[in-house]
Amino acid sequence: MTRKSRNRPINPVPDGVPVPDSTQGNKQRRLQQATVILLLVAIGCASVYLLAGMVKPSLSHSPSGPPNPLTPAPSGELATHVGSAVCMTCHAAEYQAWAGSHHALAMQEATQNSVLGDFADVRFRHQGVESTFFKRDNRFMVRTDGPDGKLADYPIAYTFGVYPLQQYLIPFPGGRYQALPIAWDARPQDQGGQRWFHLQQGEKIDHQDPLHWTGRYQNWALQCAECHSTDLKKGYAAASDTYQTTYSEINVACEACHGQGSRHVERARNARPSDTAQRGDKGLPSLATRWNEAWKFPASDARIAVRDQPADRAGMNTCAACHARRSTLSEKRQPDAALEDSHRLAMLTAPNYHADGQQREEVYVWGSFLQSRMYQNGVTCMDCHEPHALKLRAEGNALCARCHNAAEFDAPRHHHHQAGGKGAQCVTCHMPTQNYMVIHARQDHSLRVPRPDLSQSLGSPNACSQCHTDKKPAWAANAMDKWYGKAWRERPQYGTTLHAGETRGAPALTGLLELAASPTAPAIVRATAATLAQPYATPATQPAARALLHDSDPLVRIAALGLLAPLDVPERVAASVPLLGDPVRGVRIEAAQILADVPDSRLPDDKRAARQAALQEYEASLAQESDWPATNVNLGNLRLRQGRIDAALAAYERAIRLDPRFPGAYINLADAWRQQGREAEAEKVLRQGLAVMPRDAELHYALGLLLVRRHDHDGALQELVEAARLAPDNARYAFVQAIALHSAGRRAEALAVLRGANKRHPQDLDILGALVSINREAGDRQAALRYAREAAMLLPDNADRRAHSGVR
Repeated sequence: MTRKSRNRPINPVPDGVPVPDSTQGNKQRRLQQATVILLLVAIGCASVYLLAGMVKPSLSHSPSGPPNPLTPAPSGELATHVGSAVCMTCHAAEYQAWAGSHHALAMQEATQNSVLGDFADVRFRHQGVESTFFKRDNRFMVRTDGPDGKLADYPIAYTFGVYPLQQYLIPFPGGRYQALPIAWDARPQDQGGQRWFHLQQGEKIDHQDPLHWTGRYQNWALQCAECHSTDLKKGYAAASDTYQTTYSEINVACEACHGQGSRHVERARNARPSDTAQRGDKGLPSLATRWNEAWKFPASDARIAVRDQPADRAGMNTCAACHARRSTLSEKRQPDAALEDSHRLAMLTAPNYHADGQQREEVYVWGSFLQSRMYQNGVTCMDCHEPHALKLRAEGNALCARCHNAAEFDAPRHHHHQAGGKGAQCVTCHMPTQNYMVIHARQDHSLRVPRPDLSQSLGSPNACSQCHTDKKPAWAANAMDKWYGKAWRERPQYGTTLHAGETRGAPALTGLLELAASPTAPAIVRATAATLAQPYATPATQPAARALLHDSDPLVRIAALGLLAPLDVPERVAASVPLLGDPVRGVRIEAAQILADVPDSRLPDDKRAARQAALQEYEASLAQESDWPATNVNLGNLRLRQGRIDAALAAYERAIRLDPRFPGAYINLADAWRQQGREAEAEKVLRQGLAVMPRDAELHYALGLLLVRRHDHDGALQELVEAARLAPDNARYAFVQAIALHSAGRRAEALAVLRGANKRHPQDLDILGALVSINREAGDRQAALRYAREAAMLLPDNADRRAHSGVR
């Protein structure tokens, strides 16, 4: 539910950031930068609680003045939501089950019944700030540090979430509701609960810190409102930077999942007993699950049950919209539509996931579940979870035994732990937990078999070592060898390939494309592989990309479009244009982005309108999310590709106004000036950013490259050295620092930097190429040949690379 509070939710690759062009790797990175930035949108909160870790805020507001109240959306002839009270008249049992659920309690007005925290003049101290929770005139209040750092009294307007913790929303001017970082632990006292605690454990977050609770990134409407209320409309006004947020119901009510109910109610009112059963269309999408009768064991001794017919995915897409790490493309969401029609799902990449796809940061379970064999075999969310009360269909191992023969699986010969103990519970081994928001243990829904062997090679966690904390992964792997033989080590897995895509660079390309094309791998895994391959795509990879464009899963089609960036305009048009008419909005938007820089004259006559319509969908999504600084950077990149330089500059400048601590905004603005030949303005922008963030490696690196272009070699070297010092794990910074040292005649220092970087990044071809070239120049033929052989082993079929590196 949360992530480390210093992590930014987005950090887009700057589009067009200048890099040296001495190697093919640099050209590939230019292609990545021209594509990936347009793919990235801010990932907002999509769970029952607010994220504690946010990006750098810029605005703070005085608590004085009347707040803008949240108001129900206007009713009238055009209203399509009828409200849960109307649903209750015919669906009393479902309503009663829902009424006490976490959905029903997701957000409430702060009242004696809804507030769980202790407001009896309780003092709570964190990092030198003493906050007091009290009541005044029957209102719940908190005295804590405000945007000026001074203690002030704030009224609690709403509760947010209910268990295992509850947060509180405080009204601020401009329609803002800020989430207090001090939350109430709603667990029983014997579990450590019934106390106040701070969500940023061990960190000092004062009023000048961009993570302070009064800033932009702790704003309810920006982060989490969409998934805590029904029919929520953010209502953000970019001109005034204010909100007029509306909803039809304050909590997650019936129509949040079933869709607008007016047609259904009208049909029910007009239905005749004789024709009700004959009409399939009831005015709402069908979310029926058949959870109880769908799964049968084909024989009494069968190990696993099978589904009698393919699963209906519509209901799960409804769940996924709020139980996924994703960004929002449109507030217009239909329950039976693909998730990618309204949202953009995050891929299985760092820092959100471990190399093998296990959850690392808060990913809200959907991305995990998509990886599972359960999902592949037709298991749906509602096969396990009752959707109204939000309770499990059965408790403990009995839930799993509905489809997994208990005699086979709920037995010591399978789990090799004491019967009835923690180790004998299916979820302990197959759904290990990780705490988010400090105390909320979330189970990984990838339902994977523990792989301690991958922990040894990839550094990913495994359930065995998470439980046996005093043991190493090798101990667990040896134990599994004794129990099951070594065949378990040969089970298909994709962690090695995805890890290579994150760490090896171009040498991982072949494996990534093979995984993307695999008919047996989960779609999210295939899409992640294609996404990781994008920086290294070339015209030679386009047959593989074109095949993926026809995939049945929109995730794969979206990722495949990103592989088309290296193509010349005619080839890119031919490949992308058909997807402008894709039935899924997210695919159409991606195709429009790939073609954003193509003049109308180079598009088929009958496709220009389709491109324009898809671009309008993309621009509408950007406008809707324009309270995010990163969204303004994405808009600037779009305008820059369209040749609308003034609009691009304005978008970048607005991103900086919204968040003066967002490095990507400065870097992209500086590069926009560079493209106009205005290097002085570019330098001014980068130095402006460094005045705010003197320890930001990205800004030092960008300034160093700019100074290289301006032939200020001493200044450039100083900035590049600082970038590499601040980010020692960044191979690119070390490589460019070494090239700058070499250009300054400091060959020995350059080689020392490269050797150190090679130890940390042994498969980086740019570093190896530089080691070959500089050692050969220095007359150390043996060293040059050694590094050349290492490079050749990484790309054994690349004759040009072998020739360049001195291999004969």
